[in-house]
Amino acid sequence: MAKKWRVALGCDEAAYEMKQAMIEHVRALGHEVEDFGTHEAKPVLYPDIAIEVAEAIAAGRYDRGILMCGTGIGVAISANKVAGIRAAQAHDTYSAERARKSNDAQIVTMGARVIGIELAKTIAESFLGNEYEPGGRSQPKVDRIEAYEREHR
Repeated sequence: MAKKWRVALGCDEAAYEMKQAMIEHVRALGHEVEDFGTHEAKPVLYPDIAIEVAEAIAAGRYDRGILMCGTGIGVAISANKVAGIRAAQAHDTYSAERARKSNDAQIVTMGARVIGIELAKTIAESFLGNEYEPGGRSQPKVDRIEAYEREHR
């Protein structure tokens, strides 16, 4: 049986429709979901939502996150400002898988103006369905990321 996660979701107005579909899909996969907004398709400051999701994950209240904006870039940059967070933009299932398996990313980001909702759902499935592989070839890289973060806090 696949592991079930506590998943935090957030978006800006460009990805509001995608987020609404993602909430239903992630719940249908059996995961617990918290909607961090936006709660309507009106302009918002996506960094505030991305940082709130990332802080909740860093604090251990959620296991994984899915962030969406027009491109997926801005929410990734914003979430990565939070200590201990690795957010990876993925617009294909292989990148989502590797974000987990190789990089131990806790958050996947996507762009609603770049991919469609159905592809976004399969990317989320890939991200949530894979686990980090400690001790492998990527371990020294993840260790170095974490060491740099500790050194520069």
